[in-house]
Amino acid sequence: MRAGGIWRAALGCALSLCVAPHARATTAAEVGGCEGTIPSTIIDANPGNYRSLLDPGLAPGTLLRLAAGIYPDGLPFNGHHGAENDCIIVEGPDVWPPTARFTVRTCCNTVSIQDSSYLVIRNLEIDGTGDTVSADGVKAETGGNLAHHITLENLFIHHHDLSQQTVCISTKIPAWNWVIRNNVLDTCGTGAYLGNSDGEQELVNSLIEHNLFVNSVGYNMQVKHQNGRNTGIGMPASGRTIIRHNVFSKGTNSSGGADARPNLLLGHWPLTGAGSDDDYLVYGNLFYGNPTGNEPLFQGEGNVIFYDNLLVNTAGAAVRLQAHEDQPRRVRVFQNTVVADDVGISVTNADDTNYEQWIIGNAVFANSPILGGTTEMENLVGTEAAAATYLTAPAGTPGGGLDLFPLANGLLQGSVTTTGLEGYEDWDRDFNGTVRSLDYRGGYAGQGTNPGWALALERKPDTGLFADGFESGDTSAWSAAVP
Repeated sequence: MRAGGIWRAALGCALSLCVAPHARATTAAEVGGCEGTIPSTIIDANPGNYRSLLDPGLAPGTLLRLAAGIYPDGLPFNGHHGAENDCIIVEGPDVWPPTARFTVRTCCNTVSIQDSSYLVIRNLEIDGTGDTVSADGVKAETGGNLAHHITLENLFIHHHDLSQQTVCISTKIPAWNWVIRNNVLDTCGTGAYLGNSDGEQELVNSLIEHNLFVNSVGYNMQVKHQNGRNTGIGMPASGRTIIRHNVFSKGTNSSGGADARPNLLLGHWPLTGAGSDDDYLVYGNLFYGNPTGNEPLFQGEGNVIFYDNLLVNTAGAAVRLQAHEDQPRRVRVFQNTVVADDVGISVTNADDTNYEQWIIGNAVFANSPILGGTTEMENLVGTEAAAATYLTAPAGTPGGGLDLFPLANGLLQGSVTTTGLEGYEDWDRDFNGTVRSLDYRGGYAGQGTNPGWALALERKPDTGLFADGFESGDTSAWSAAVP
């Protein structure tokens, strides 16, 4: 059956709070500040000498090229500053899986970052096997003042799971313009924990894309709520954090009961002043499986724009916009495909009438499909069991036949009103990156045979649509520069 709602005047953006950013896709180079980096100095290093080459520091434009091997002595950065378009790069051989392997230490976190900027770390394995002290994989360390324009790319971070508080990627100092892309975070206590539990040490204006978060004990990822914005140290007064084209999945090792956590949780931006009008843009992601039964795949508050995602949770809820440290404020949930045993999409505790929460054009198959929202319209809803009438193989598993592409029966076709939604990053593309030439409810624009990625617990391929800002997919120039 189809569910509609009242087409409110606010959808015409009469309120000043109805703001959409430009539609052009942000590139990793723009966020990380390394677009023009062509190394002026290349230094080859190995496990026996690399630490001496790190200290007293690498100059802007330096590429430290690590040979294959086992690195038992960590990778500390303290006071390492590249420059815009002249970044410091530390990388292993460009192969997968990475062959430059950093092993866990009893004294320290493996990759430590303090007071550093314009830095790229890529093509490394960070192995927590044998951890006895709860060391983190990559950490922007307490004690530093800032870490900005940091790119983490093509890292294999795994088995940092001594406890739920052991983290594969953690930020505990003010951080902005981070790029976390094309990484695998497997078997972590928490995959990525960005910010601090007291609302300080905020992460701002960052890009998290094409990562695989799998088998986390607690969160696959959490971005903490923020009390304020420290613009005095150079942090931008406004921005967006974009979370796109990732895979978030939890497995049988996940905590249950009081320790259970969502796959992804986003806390609010500052409630007033600088940063209060920022958005999270969450799109093109696959969320699969939260076996805890009492936590959703996604939970958020504040300003959240959530679209073109695919979500499957046969043990509980999919999307909950609800109070955590504050409440949902500006919320746009549109053109997602949801299959869930419990609640499909819900909005609760949204008490500030200056903001609206829209749920538009989704395909939701759940035993309680849609709850709440100020505007709920043009959605197609049904029970979890009804998903098989509309979708190719909703009962499969990633890599085992799961296919949420619409069947060739026209049942998911239908107009979707996009007034007030235009302008968000790639708002007019579907989960595959295809331009929406026809109107379809849900995350895909099409029916029949899926022409795109076959869903799996692996990194979602980068088609080139979002890597270079064009549709060519041409990566021939990337070997000498930082993508």
